[in-house]
Amino acid sequence: MTGILAVRQHRILTPDPRRVIVKLFVPGEDAAVVRTRAGALIDRVARLDEEETGRLLRDTFDRFGARHRDLAGTFHHHYGLVRHRAARAWDLSPTSRLLVGAYFSHEYAVESAALCNPSMVAHPDQTELSAGQLRVAVSLRQIGEGHLSSIGFATAVLGPGRQLVIADRSGPLAVGQRTGVRHRRDLLAAGLAEEDVDNEVSATVLDALPDRYDEATFERVLGDLPADLLSRSTGMGTLEQLRRTNAGSYATAFPADTALHERVLWPATPAESNGMEDARFVRFVDESGPMYRATYTAYDGRNIATRALASSDLRRFEMTPMRGPGARNKGIALFPRTVGGRHLALCRADGETIGLTVLDGENRWQSPVPLHAPRDSWELIQVGNCGSPIETDAGWLVLTHGVGPMRRYAIGALLLDLQRPERVVAHLPGVLLSTDQGDRDGYVPNVVYSCGGLIHDGELWLPYGASDTRVGFATVPVAALLAAMVESPPTDGRNG
Repeated sequence: MTGILAVRQHRILTPDPRRVIVKLFVPGEDAAVVRTRAGALIDRVARLDEEETGRLLRDTFDRFGARHRDLAGTFHHHYGLVRHRAARAWDLSPTSRLLVGAYFSHEYAVESAALCNPSMVAHPDQTELSAGQLRVAVSLRQIGEGHLSSIGFATAVLGPGRQLVIADRSGPLAVGQRTGVRHRRDLLAAGLAEEDVDNEVSATVLDALPDRYDEATFERVLGDLPADLLSRSTGMGTLEQLRRTNAGSYATAFPADTALHERVLWPATPAESNGMEDARFVRFVDESGPMYRATYTAYDGRNIATRALASSDLRRFEMTPMRGPGARNKGIALFPRTVGGRHLALCRADGETIGLTVLDGENRWQSPVPLHAPRDSWELIQVGNCGSPIETDAGWLVLTHGVGPMRRYAIGALLLDLQRPERVVAHLPGVLLSTDQGDRDGYVPNVVYSCGGLIHDGELWLPYGASDTRVGFATVPVAALLAAMVESPPTDGRNG
């Protein structure tokens, strides 16, 4: 079970513990029994004299200032989050307030545990390149303390040929800041339908909202609800559900002077509180032009949910929930364009079979058509996609992953009909890439996994996570891969 077609590159990305962000730290809230110690800590800081306060603050900036953007602004923000705990907040000097913020902050290494599960798309900036080169953006699943995942990025240049240059990833990181978003009524309606919320309160709100609306409009509509509706037994519960469902959509943005590798998409909602996992990016093109889109898994510590993001420039991102029976598991991958006017995605709604789902007029992903079930020995536990389908003249190239004995992962390939992606026309009889002795050990042993590659100059470029620890790159001549595939006959009429 060796990947005879795939050629591993020598360049790899490894976890860098120096890549740190600053998080809010409230003593006591990280304990098994939550009892904040914020007030007592602020009192102790307030009792320091001004000389000691200044010395401690200068020392803190000397130690940490070069590692972060606007550390003083972060300290000021964190002070603002806990200032209500100060008995006499107005008595604190500006220096003391910043020092309080420092005591309520800590560094978090976003990839101290692992770096894995990449996807690759053409970078927004294609300037200053030589012939045969393509600049790419590589998305990365970063895993830190507590198995908390976030989405990071790297920049690389492919070509000419099989040359690969990965840009330096040093520099202070930036966490995206929440910004205003225009919510979509149809997504709110789909979310309420999924939660089986259909009563006079929800119907009144949906009827009053425009197709696109901001937070102020949403709250105004809720505030204008008649009292006799709110007094019903379901009234207040429906209001809570409306706010919770609406909050699933948000936007985050980064300063214009941040480089792509300095940007971190950090969990920003309760549904994401334990991680944003396995982003599958694709450059989607339609009549309005190109747009970066991706799907990812939101995890709250107990439940998973599929989310989508969209960005025109990889600087401002809009996140929205994905709804419907086709979006009820991990591993959704969007097609890079519409097919026959339909928005399509690969999915694994049953947990073990690759399927094709269609977005309906109410923004719900419909029950999938099965494409490929576990069949070969290396994939008998489950199969799934390794990113968005890649368009070729021969058909849609789908990279797959399968799980075999000892939970060993491997990567294979399918080919779908260009006009009728419901039809599998060919498959690779065997494995394209599997773990070898050099990459089988790590955070999660015996895994090779990708969230998406691309074709450049006749070569398939496949970034992959090795044992959920590091990221490698492999290349495959597209012509050789297609030539190695064999025809797939219809199965039970599903592929015909």
